[in-house]
Amino acid sequence: MADLSQTASSGLSGLPVAPSDIHAAAETIRGAVVETPCSYSRTLSNICGCDLWLKFENLQFTSSFKERGALNRLTSLTPEERARGVVAMSAGNHAQGVAFHARRLGIPALIVMPQSTPLTKVEQTKAHGAEVLLLDGALEDCAAEARRIAAERGMTFIHPYDDPHVIAGQGTVALEMIEAQPKLDTIIAPVGGGGLISGMAIAARALAPHVRMVGVQSESHAAMAAAYKGAKASVHGPTIADGIAVKAPGELTGAIIRACVDDMFTVPEWAIEKAVALFINVEKTVAEGAGAAALAVLLSRGLEFKGQTVGLVLSGGNIDPRLLASVLIRELVREKRLVTVRLALADQPGLLAHVTSILAHAGANIVEVQHRRTGLALAANEATVDITFEARDEAHADEVLDVLTREGLHPSTL
Repeated sequence: MADLSQTASSGLSGLPVAPSDIHAAAETIRGAVVETPCSYSRTLSNICGCDLWLKFENLQFTSSFKERGALNRLTSLTPEERARGVVAMSAGNHAQGVAFHARRLGIPALIVMPQSTPLTKVEQTKAHGAEVLLLDGALEDCAAEARRIAAERGMTFIHPYDDPHVIAGQGTVALEMIEAQPKLDTIIAPVGGGGLISGMAIAARALAPHVRMVGVQSESHAAMAAAYKGAKASVHGPTIADGIAVKAPGELTGAIIRACVDDMFTVPEWAIEKAVALFINVEKTVAEGAGAAALAVLLSRGLEFKGQTVGLVLSGGNIDPRLLASVLIRELVREKRLVTVRLALADQPGLLAHVTSILAHAGANIVEVQHRRTGLALAANEATVDITFEARDEAHADEVLDVLTREGLHPSTL
């Protein structure tokens, strides 16, 4: 791995983390976290119009890059601090990183998590040996409670992003990416509190100053993007990128991002969902919403990166199975590979069988049929039928709809 301590760091003086801190973190965590693959994706490169390299941080033991910063912070504790234990607040990935490495190092750990945290992340945190306290409130409320507990019990508070040791640990991701592919033009990373991109930006500025550093947030939770551009943040609504749904930007990370990051983009929910589906269908790997956000930039703003060599951080893969199933089904609907049509039919024997025969001859695979006779909006001798069918692609779906129309069935899509 490249030695940042020997690298010029023009423009990086005065920041809370130095390139040498990231080099030291790399040595500290070596062998205890996975040096994850940074691999070329031929198919996604063709889709996105650039040479695309993927950093698979979802292959860490806890399925997230957060292990890096958590371990670097835990190893900085004195023997007395280790004995008293640590407390953290997290919506999931930081919690698992702290819990796993704290148990490995024999350090008691308590994690304060919002009640809204996906169940899979809560259960995995418990499985790693930490005590979990679920709080009815936002992440900021959890932070206040974690600090209160730390003061009351004499424990050390481990911040998920606004901590120099954590930032330095996360910066090791950039070291590995640049070593794997020195010719990167751009690196895109998801941003919540900003710990990942802060550390990565410092490492990249010192090691490969030509690399353009780009951060991404969901449109509904873009506090850091707004602060970066001097605008007022508007944080509202649901997002599947819960790992980066942070309402307030960090102080340390905010300063680093303003100094070292070249641009901040926001992405819509549809692009994040599509990115999750592409990782499954193309790369055969699981990405949570936050982990897919960097790819979502290329799906929604790809022309800005056309022809470049781009590195993406797939930051984590901890997604609730039910949410993943919903995302995949929604993507099938968007691609018109799963279509639901409503037909108004005379309530006559054999007519439904006639419709299903038409669909079969058109090559459509019927998934579900709902036949209703009782709606008061219908005539007494009418029925409605909602049919969900699978098609090969959008063109095939359109062909099936044309066949139904030519047969006088007048389908309306739902």
